[in-house]
Amino acid sequence: MVVEPWLRRRASVPQPGSPEPARSPSARLEEAVGLTRAIDLEVVEAGIAPLAEIRPATYLGKGKVEEIAGIVKSRAVDLVVMDCPVSPVQQRNLEKAWHTKVLDRTGLILEIFGRRAHTREGALQVEHAHLTYQKSRLVRSWTHLERQRGGFGFLGGPGETQIESDRRVIEERIARIETELERVKRTRKLHRLSRKRVPYPIVALVGYTNAGKSTLFNRLTRASVVEADMLFATLDPTLRAVALPASAKVIVSDTVGFISDLPTMLVAAFRATLEEVIEADLILHVRDVAHADSDAQARDVEKVLRELDVDPGDRHRIVEVWNKIDRLDAEARARAMNMAARQGGDEKPVLVSALTGEGIDSLIAAIEARLAQGRTTLDLLLDPADGAGVSWLHRNTEVMTKSMRADGQYAITVRVDPTKADIVRRKYAGNGSTINF
Repeated sequence: MVVEPWLRRRASVPQPGSPEPARSPSARLEEAVGLTRAIDLEVVEAGIAPLAEIRPATYLGKGKVEEIAGIVKSRAVDLVVMDCPVSPVQQRNLEKAWHTKVLDRTGLILEIFGRRAHTREGALQVEHAHLTYQKSRLVRSWTHLERQRGGFGFLGGPGETQIESDRRVIEERIARIETELERVKRTRKLHRLSRKRVPYPIVALVGYTNAGKSTLFNRLTRASVVEADMLFATLDPTLRAVALPASAKVIVSDTVGFISDLPTMLVAAFRATLEEVIEADLILHVRDVAHADSDAQARDVEKVLRELDVDPGDRHRIVEVWNKIDRLDAEARARAMNMAARQGGDEKPVLVSALTGEGIDSLIAAIEARLAQGRTTLDLLLDPADGAGVSWLHRNTEVMTKSMRADGQYAITVRVDPTKADIVRRKYAGNGSTINF
């Protein structure tokens, strides 16, 4: 059973600093049901539970708790999902009242991530987040279980309680995982440094879960990453090199999808993975424009980007990609195209359908144009016999023009990212080539 608690906000007494909810309760309930089904659970009942205030003991009011207890018993419900953050005490009290297991939104997302993590790194990140969450769930429900540890004579005392032992075991495991993740972080840093030695720009895909990032990634890279109409269908990041028509190669990175109220512990645990976004030259913010809550989803993605110290307002670095236009009817499509046309310059989004391939050429052109902004142009004079050097330039830079001069030298104009221009200078300054910039 999925329960969507909805706190009614009184218009007569607005809460200062509390914006109006971005989503309708029905939309949030639909998303919660989708999250529950993402781990193969059968949803036999789902409903909205309005409440005037949050009760410290049970979150919901007494009448609603009793009503749900009746539904749980009559429908033989094994698990109740509360689509909200529930404190350990509230969770325990609800489980006692309903005689079944209760899972809140954070716990549900952790369960999904646990199912989706296939790599060693992903499994470690999920376990770290899960243990951090579990540590906060330890409540003193078995204080009678006490054990003597290291006491002498009359000074022994009651010893270590079960809850203290559990907390210690969890803390020791968290410390070991953090050590392993630190090694993973160093390895990723070495990989990034090796990529920087070859001047390939990094293009990272970000977006709300199920916005179509993996489908777009497969379309751009001709890869076979798992894609499905499901929340968090993919979790582990994937990188592929793509040769653009008018430029050199770029590395495209598919990242984990974001979601509203994404647990902070998950953002922290996956920070090593999400550093691909932090270090990216260009970020494609993929949006599902066919979704009723597309604008609210975009705000949730921007919130997570801020937590990663990425400015979502930096339009020189971020391109909005409005995906799934194939799902729009003629009127909605015209409206979306007019909205996009009214936003000029770097603000203008690109409309695509990753499923059908519509608009992909325009997206590739936008990627090339954006990467070209602020790039350094170098004029090189090479020996015609230096075929290896010419070949290297074609693979690693954007070759704009090339011609044979009257004096027999090969004139090539290339464009490269400013941070990687020194690589070209060092490579060709040492072999007698002439460089102008």
